[in-house]
Formats: sequence, C-alpha cells, structure tokens
Amino acid sequence: MKRLTFILVLVLVAALTLSACAKPAAVKVVTDATFAPFESTDDKGNLVGYDIDLMNKIAEKAGITIQWENVPFDSALAGLSSCQYDAAIAAISITDDRKASMLFSDPYLDAGLVVVVNKATTDINGLADLKNKTVAAQLGTTGEIEAQKIEGVTYKPYDSYELAFLELANKGVDAVIADNPVAMGYIAANPEKVKAVGGVFNNDQYGIAICKDNAELQTKINKALKELIDAGYLNELAKTWIK
Repeated sequence: MKRLTFILVLVLVAALTLSACAKPAAVKVVTDATFAPFESTDDKGNLVGYDIDLMNKIAEKAGITIQWENVPFDSALAGLSSCQYDAAIAAISITDDRKASMLFSDPYLDAGLVVVVNKATTDINGLADLKNKTVAAQLGTTGEIEAQKIEGVTYKPYDSYELAFLELANKGVDAVIADNPVAMGYIAANPEKVKAVGGVFNNDQYGIAICKDNAELQTKINKALKELIDAGYLNELAKTWIK
C-alpha cells in the first residue's frame, strides 16, 4: 500500500510539474491586411504595418504569445463580437455601437475621416457637396457609416480601400470617404490621380478591440500600451509608417 501511495504521489507531482511548465495558450489576434500603412503583407506574405508592429510590441511587453489571423474587415469584427478571436487590430475606430459587443483598449491614434476625389473633380469641395453623388468606402468601416448618412447618395461598398481608391482614380465613383491616415498615404503615392477636399471631420480614435468576456486581456493590453506610449514608441511607429 505504501508503495502504491508513493507511486501515486510521484504521478501527481509529475502532473503538476508538467502543468506548471505548459505554455499558456496563444492569444488569437485578427486583422485585415488590406489597410496600409496600418496592416498589409510584404512580398513574402508576412504581415507588416503600424498596427502589426504595435501589437507585437504589446504582446512582448505583456508576456503573451500571438496567433495572427488575416480576414476581411467585416468578418474580423463579426468574429471578435462572438469571441471567435481574442482581439482585433485593424485601424478600428472606437464607437458606441461597437462597444455594445466588444471591449476596447485605450485609444492609440487619432484618425478622423476625409473626403477624397479624383484629381480632375471641381464640383466637390467637402462632405457637404456629396449629396446625390456616388460615394465609396470599405465594408464595415466608419467611412461606410458616414457615406450612408448622406442624402440621396448612391453608396458603393468595396472589400478594401485600395479597390475603392482605384475605382475613384478611374472615375467610377465621385468620392471616397476614408480614414485620414490611410487616405493621405494613398494620395502621397498617387498625387496625380486623387486629392483630399475639405478638412478632417469627426473625432475617430483607433483602439484594439477585445473579446467582451476577456477583461483580463484588456487590462494587460492597456498596461503595455501605456508603457509604450510613455516610452515614445508610438512616435517611432509614426515616423516609420505614417510619413
């Protein structure tokens, strides 16, 4: 009996040791890599961009391991709302509607929206001139929400802003409503094709979306994010990605 008890104790100790040494489960983080300079893929298919660097650095600070997934923006938000993913980072504007189904980190960037038109356009000088026009935005974004509010608008959704801007350059739509940093990046690369009109409107801020049932992860992310902000890391990211 003593021998059996001794064996059972050894088994229990081994089990506890293995449990203590087991690696914590990876945090599933989803993004939509069609939103340069925040998230895109390089020539080798690797995720790159402002958000990717930021989330990787947060994970390093917080001591968590990330399992990245790349899906369309509206699918990312839907999956996050049902806690299919633990977190999402994809230039996601913090809104009251979204807060109803997900948690958010503290804001990490002021964004705002802007109207972009074809370089040859002369009759649109801002948001007020979009009545009865054909306006594009990316599916699931705050740009889409604003476009659909405009009186008499013909709204055209696109899977990515890259496609929306391409359609604008080809005069297939009258305007695109997009996040200001994204719009400025595209305009800088294509100054002969498109331009911004009017000023930046609304007060959008980007945050990291988190499964509504995981307040512990929210706390870890916020702590790491504050440390990075205090250390000036976000200024470094801006110099690298938002030139």
